[in-house]
Amino acid sequence: MAQRPVVLVVGGGYVGLYTALRLQKRLSRGRAEVVVVDPQPHMTYQPFLPEAAAGSVEPRHVVVPLRRTLPRCRVVTGAVTGLSHAERRARIAPIEGETYELSYDVLVMAAGSVARTLPIPGLAEHGVGFKNVGEAIYLRNHVLGRLDAASSTDDPGVRRRALTFTFVGGGYAGVEAFAELEDMARYAITHYYPRLSTADMRWVLVEAMGRILPEVDLDMAAWTVKQLTARGMDVRLNTRLESVTDCHVRLSDGDEFDSDTLVWTAGTKPNPMLRETDLPVDERGRVVCEPTLQVRGMPDAWSAGDLAAVPDLTKETPGATTAPNAQHAVRQAKRLADNVVASIEGREPQPYRHSYAGSVASLGLHKGVAQVYGVKLKGWPAWFMHRTYHVSRVPTFNRKARVVADWTLAAVFRREVISLGQLQDPRREFVQAANTGRTGSLPPPSAEDKAQSGTLRAS
Repeated sequence: MAQRPVVLVVGGGYVGLYTALRLQKRLSRGRAEVVVVDPQPHMTYQPFLPEAAAGSVEPRHVVVPLRRTLPRCRVVTGAVTGLSHAERRARIAPIEGETYELSYDVLVMAAGSVARTLPIPGLAEHGVGFKNVGEAIYLRNHVLGRLDAASSTDDPGVRRRALTFTFVGGGYAGVEAFAELEDMARYAITHYYPRLSTADMRWVLVEAMGRILPEVDLDMAAWTVKQLTARGMDVRLNTRLESVTDCHVRLSDGDEFDSDTLVWTAGTKPNPMLRETDLPVDERGRVVCEPTLQVRGMPDAWSAGDLAAVPDLTKETPGATTAPNAQHAVRQAKRLADNVVASIEGREPQPYRHSYAGSVASLGLHKGVAQVYGVKLKGWPAWFMHRTYHVSRVPTFNRKARVVADWTLAAVFRREVISLGQLQDPRREFVQAANTGRTGSLPPPSAEDKAQSGTLRAS
């Protein structure tokens, strides 16, 4: 290995950020060069996305700027489009400029996952995901915009379509987004929309399995369904989305209805860029790892997180791997960084072992469900544990303080339910004005104009 090895960290998410953060602390200055490559200049703390969408947390406070957090690392805003570990070379496409190659000595593959979609007619045109802060902001503006549209018309069809919100996927991300946004919309209608009633809204959660929240016991999942249905929300189990054409949703149980909103949270898959590498992958497209987080058969290559098949040493089941969640990713990142340092210093790496502690989920303000180390909590205690746990895990004291400040202000003042729909297309009014000045008349509405008036935009 080189005297001053280059450590390439592909991805700036949980694993990438925490690994680089620990490496810059453990390695003395000048001992190694750590290069972090990610298409975004920040890490998104995804457990706070539902609260950001609901307005409980400022969206800027759920992202952690990489350059500020990693001052001793080289941060490249771009994408790794190909990689040959045998040659220790990676092909990098920056956000602007020509693609170039970067030589490295140690690889940390932490590119994460992407939304796992299905070839459903209309999904690409009408659906939106829920994996980044942009999608969270869009959904907040969109839901509030639909309330504005419904309140401003007497057409029952338009109202019904605007106030029907469809979510596909009953995992933690889907259930939290579903519950938090409904809670926000309920608050908004109660306080600011006298022409609307909460009974006018229809919230539909579609799940292909016979249960939601697979991370908790069945009785806790059933209790969650009961709580959601008590709020008038429609939970469809053993049901699939068949198509969504012109905002008309068709389900496998035969039901169909119009809906302006379709949110897709039905799972993830490893980043497809792995196909452009020489790293070994399993049948699910994950990087095959040893218990030490080393890539199998690849010296000086390491991986962890959503895209890694890491053996779960706490289970006796042959072939069991750790679950793709933030709890494992954060802990794996710390072990991975320590093992990289050990490898550079000529010491033996240690295996990763962690028993799953449990899960916590928010179901709206003061509502939640939790199962931690076998202890089951519901309602306010679970909601409080959710906030306590995640504020302790969000990186940097700066972000912890800002999130707590957001919560404190929200407890004192009324909830902010303002739609900033212009964020979706900030140049729209200027382009219209410029075109009017050139032609003397208003131009015909564009696709973006129609999207702002109610039709869902593609994700």
